[in-house]
Amino acid sequence: MKLAYQLIQNSKIISKMKHLKIAILLIITNIVFGQTKQDKCLGTWLTEDKQAKVEIYKVDNKYKGKLIWLAKPNDEQGKPKVDDKNPDPKLRSRTILGLEFVWGFVFDGDDTWEDGKIYDPKSGKTYSAEFNIEGDNIMKLRGYVGFTWLGRTSTWTRVK
Repeated sequence: MKLAYQLIQNSKIISKMKHLKIAILLIITNIVFGQTKQDKCLGTWLTEDKQAKVEIYKVDNKYKGKLIWLAKPNDEQGKPKVDDKNPDPKLRSRTILGLEFVWGFVFDGDDTWEDGKIYDPKSGKTYSAEFNIEGDNIMKLRGYVGFTWLGRTSTWTRVK
């Protein structure tokens, strides 16, 4: 009887260990090969007007984006475009290419990244912003003042 009890206990331990190994394997596989739902936005996106590509990346659980390609990176004189509309005179000489112009987004757990900001180098203005991803390849980015309904939505497409 004692031997039967020990065999049953041993089989329960082995079964638990198998389940633990499977769970660890699934976690590692997800880390190595897959993105979490909140990281679905990571990657390169083409803006609605097809004049820029934006890289979305994550730093300290906040999402940011910078301009990594411009259809027309230079001004009429052939020099790199600069942030000449910026309200801070010290920043007016920085180049547009490489500019971090979206930042501070956090994933709300329900398919929306919110609490972010977007800077418009054409006007020098900064707006509150949020975005969501439709499918895998469409981003709807909304910049607004005060309330989301006081804004404009731009549709970006993922670059493959």
